[in-house]
Amino acid sequence: MASNATVGRTCPQPMQATSNGLFQGDNPLDFALPLAIVQICLIVAFTRLLAFVMRPLRQPRVIAEVIGGILLGPSALGRDKSYLEAIFPSKSFTVLDTLANLGLIFFLFLAGLEIDLKSLRQTGGKALGIAIAGISLPFALGIGSSFVLRETICKGVNALSCLVFMGVAMSITAFPVLARILAELKLLTTDVGRMAMSAAAVNDVVAWILLALAIALSGSGHSPLVTLWVLMCGCCFVICAIVIVGPVFKWMTQRCHEGAPVDETCICATLAVVLAAGFITDFIGIHAMFGAFVVGVLLPKEGPFASALVEKLEDLVSSLFLPLYFVSSGLKTNVATIQGPQSWGLLVLVIFTACFGKIVGTVLICCLFKFQFRESIALGFLMNTKGLVELIVLNIGKDRKVLNDQTFAIMILMAIFTTFITTPLVVAVYKPARRTESDYKHRTIKSQTSSTKLRILACFHSSRSIPSIINLLEASRGTGKRQGMCVYAMHLMELSERSSAILMVHKARRNGLPFWSKGYRSDSHYAVAFEAFGQLTQVSVRPMTAISSMMSMHEDICSTAERKRAAIIIIPFHKQQRLDGSLETTRTDYRWVNRKVLEHAPCSVGILVDRGLGGATHISARNVSHSMTVLFFGGHDDREALACGIRMAEHPGISLMVVRFLLEPEAAGEAPHAALNGNLNTERSMDEEYINEFKDNIPGNDSIKYEERGIYTSEDAVSIIHELQNCCLFLVGRMPVCDILLGLNRSSDCPELGPIGSLLISPQFSIAASVLVVQQYRSHLPPDLAFPSEEEFTEEDLESR
Repeated sequence: MASNATVGRTCPQPMQATSNGLFQGDNPLDFALPLAIVQICLIVAFTRLLAFVMRPLRQPRVIAEVIGGILLGPSALGRDKSYLEAIFPSKSFTVLDTLANLGLIFFLFLAGLEIDLKSLRQTGGKALGIAIAGISLPFALGIGSSFVLRETICKGVNALSCLVFMGVAMSITAFPVLARILAELKLLTTDVGRMAMSAAAVNDVVAWILLALAIALSGSGHSPLVTLWVLMCGCCFVICAIVIVGPVFKWMTQRCHEGAPVDETCICATLAVVLAAGFITDFIGIHAMFGAFVVGVLLPKEGPFASALVEKLEDLVSSLFLPLYFVSSGLKTNVATIQGPQSWGLLVLVIFTACFGKIVGTVLICCLFKFQFRESIALGFLMNTKGLVELIVLNIGKDRKVLNDQTFAIMILMAIFTTFITTPLVVAVYKPARRTESDYKHRTIKSQTSSTKLRILACFHSSRSIPSIINLLEASRGTGKRQGMCVYAMHLMELSERSSAILMVHKARRNGLPFWSKGYRSDSHYAVAFEAFGQLTQVSVRPMTAISSMMSMHEDICSTAERKRAAIIIIPFHKQQRLDGSLETTRTDYRWVNRKVLEHAPCSVGILVDRGLGGATHISARNVSHSMTVLFFGGHDDREALACGIRMAEHPGISLMVVRFLLEPEAAGEAPHAALNGNLNTERSMDEEYINEFKDNIPGNDSIKYEERGIYTSEDAVSIIHELQNCCLFLVGRMPVCDILLGLNRSSDCPELGPIGSLLISPQFSIAASVLVVQQYRSHLPPDLAFPSEEEFTEEDLESR
């Protein structure tokens, strides 16, 4: 009986899948499925909470997930044995590890999709040199560290396996994590960002080759011929995949057309191929994830097929399954095993060796290539980023008995530390050089002359606003007498933690000097719409993509406008028209972005309230027939709105009505004076001068009409505007200088539109016309035009966010 009891303790019964329920006497936590559900919910909630707490530190989510795994494991909460036995009993590890590795297989397939072999072949000599130096020196120092560890805390392990695993772990650069950090720091289009991404892509491919070698060498107790057979079979697998799987994927991609739904059979077949490739490489003795990665690399990146696969997989894999792998690593990590001066000294040694190898190796090769020293240092810090591949290497090393518990904990802490310090150190040492502003003179529409090219930065969030923006650009082309127009069409995309963000980063390379694909033509229907407009109108069009968080999106817009020397930024209003004609809020975050653009823009800004200007398609020049109305009260912004209207009136298909509102002397004497834009008399004299110049050019131009209307109160202005509602577009200044409008301004729900813009979109003012609210560039925004504080705005809109 004693013997049987002993056997029962050492070989516990496997967990059944489901329970009969608490009311029938079963504890759900003793069964595999309910326990797995509890574990997944706890892991996701805890890691997301940590990511939220660490967001102000600008750390990638992978850091929060690794730290969360350590805290949930024996290093912190796991010290309570009752908690560990209840939530993470040892008998549940098989199910948890199976789910985690299944998610890892598909994540590595997505990671393979991020690697573009065509781009790697175009990698320049400098980037290749940085990648080689960033691998060679750390690998050599990793080998040296392995000798120290084997003489101290890793006695008895296979020498060759330990040597290779330590070298690989030290030399890895996390390509996805690095891309996220560069996007967060606005360095993607800088020289440093381009070089870091290029070198990290090469490093990523080499790391996988070295990892396959390390896995093959880590088999214990077998003849060296076994290792040779593993390597040969791995090479045969890659060759067969290239010969067989590559053409099949190419055929599938050709069957998928832009705008058409992707065949479900193709999706299912691809996922089955991923699992089959994982089985084959696991059968060979490498690892199942290696086969999935190879399949991802071979899948063509052009066309909608790759995007459809990413869209269907990314959320489930990245949000649910991948955190399981990090927590599985954390459950194996016990920081308490690092005890005594020797262990802590080894931790310091490993961290110093990892940082020294990456940073010094990168800095030396950069100095050889004549880089500036601060750029060399920044590249060194960026190349020192660790991530998922590092954890995979360490977990495989631990499973293959190459790393013991103490060494594993030391290496995990090293990976966390090196990634954690990347962002603050790069911010401290590297500030991209700003463009000199000596050649940036025409910051407004009003300052444009017939000899200058009008540069417009048109921003959009979705395809819904593209037709109206294109029709607005068509109206702004002017005549053949002018130098023409250059349009930068910027697609604003929120930077997320999703893996597809890296694919979006690849497309965003076109913003600066292209790196990823020279001669690349966008397959995005957003870019195609603007490129078609450019070809039809002979307007220079440059599609762009800005990928950043909502809190910093305005920085991308403003910096791009300054770099491209734009005269005006066109941004969509945060509300869109519904079928019943009313406006509904899309996202309150867009409103915050618009406010920040108005405050920090280096040129004039126009907010477009879209009510279907010209319909749902681009109207060709010969078919344009729009009537536009400028409401002129006075001030900087109204003069800029009038300048926009004058340019649009040059288009043969546009008729312009300019209505100037004049405050009657009796009303002016009773109204409180408020010099919103400096000295009121100066503003009025500038208005008179500009209006007189405008009227002098009207004779002989039948497309322009001018009226002056006297008003006593704001109600008079509202009544007159009601009479003018039968037009396609209203052009208004954001902050007109008119005393009687102060009451309207105070009651405005949208201060970014000003009193007249807010009036035109109010529910009681039902019109079908779109509205362009214009703010003229000024070097310093007057205090009276400032918005509520960021904190106040956030509190007001917290629920809608």
